[in-house]
Amino acid sequence: MTPPRPQNPGTPDPSRNPDPSRIPDSARIPDLSPNLDTNPVGTNPIPDANRTAERLARAALTRTIEPGDQHGGRCLRQYGATGLLARLTTPTHQQGSLGPTGERRIHGWRTRAAAAHPEHDLATAHTHGIRFLIPGDPEWPTQLDDLGDARPIGLWARGPGDLRTWSLRSVAVVGARACTPYGTHTAAHLASGLAERGWVVTSGAAFGIDGAAHRGALSAGGATIAVLACGVDTAYPRGHAELIARITEQGLVVGELPPGSHPTPARFILRNRVIAALTRGTVVVEAEYRSGSLVTARNAQRLGRHTMGIPGPVTSGLSAGVHELLRGEATLVTDAADVIELVGDIGDLAPVRRGPVLPRDLLDPTAARVLEALPGHGALRAPDIALRASTHPDDTLAKLYELHALGFVERHGDDWTLSHPSRGTTNQRRGGT
Repeated sequence: MTPPRPQNPGTPDPSRNPDPSRIPDSARIPDLSPNLDTNPVGTNPIPDANRTAERLARAALTRTIEPGDQHGGRCLRQYGATGLLARLTTPTHQQGSLGPTGERRIHGWRTRAAAAHPEHDLATAHTHGIRFLIPGDPEWPTQLDDLGDARPIGLWARGPGDLRTWSLRSVAVVGARACTPYGTHTAAHLASGLAERGWVVTSGAAFGIDGAAHRGALSAGGATIAVLACGVDTAYPRGHAELIARITEQGLVVGELPPGSHPTPARFILRNRVIAALTRGTVVVEAEYRSGSLVTARNAQRLGRHTMGIPGPVTSGLSAGVHELLRGEATLVTDAADVIELVGDIGDLAPVRRGPVLPRDLLDPTAARVLEALPGHGALRAPDIALRASTHPDDTLAKLYELHALGFVERHGDDWTLSHPSRGTTNQRRGGT
């Protein structure tokens, strides 16, 4: 359910509101504010100054309120981002002005808000090729609204993919960190199969099943999203620094925490709700009874997403948690075909693609060039398409996956073609009707 738009409860001291004129030039860049001329429902243009203030306030609040804090989410919904930040940074506002939220909690928020420097965070993000997404941005995944007051304040994203488009066709593959060779092989094979069929594999970049899932998708030349419990400029775990770098180049790395933030046990658990909300369904490969991956699965169930499990040996404790899920509402799956058969029939969350879902004129310029580079008949590989479109290979692959999710193109192994069910699209692509 989409949270109601915040109402302005009053006029806070303007001297404490985020001032757009204080933003350095390095933070005034298209990557941080892409096409921000519409509100969350796509109507009534919002002035750029208001969007800038909203972005600054939400960036500050990501340093102030811990991910998944529903008390913070309620305050954010009630006062709005700029209003809440003003109440936390203006001494004249008493602690009681934030309602029933505990005094100790408010004191912690005030302390962290006073130390936040959102302009610096946005400039640092730009330096590292990171963009900060907030509700109402074209790239914001609206399915996160299902989290209610636990919805992320914003998301820091790094990589060539479009988070909204990729999430519409994504599946979470999660499981134990200390997995068996069976689990590693199964997760990689499943992820590879999903990627080959044009699906995006989402996981948490942890050791074990998560890493195997990411590698499986990458090995198939596919797209993958890593949701981190730290800043997206931080490679954690450190042993996965190379893997996370590959995901950054070929996929997406996202997180709720600003640059430089470190993970904590609580942040790992709360990160799992984002994985569940972003995706159409969650597959658990191996998990003990108390595995964090079961938290992701239960979040998926609460959100109305499909929950799936791959069974393992009955003698393996690492499969006990999966078997427990399967005794409940989870569905047994064994390969990518099983998963797609399930998540491909959940209505608006997984429409059957029978052609483009938006006109060619609404594609961004890079996607339009990539689409134009495809021949009317026959197939091309991504590097050849990049040459014809004069686009970077990584950007080309990312746009091909977006076009695939939107129904414009099909993937056959390493080859890409125009979608066969929508031959009329070729005429539209060439300027016809």
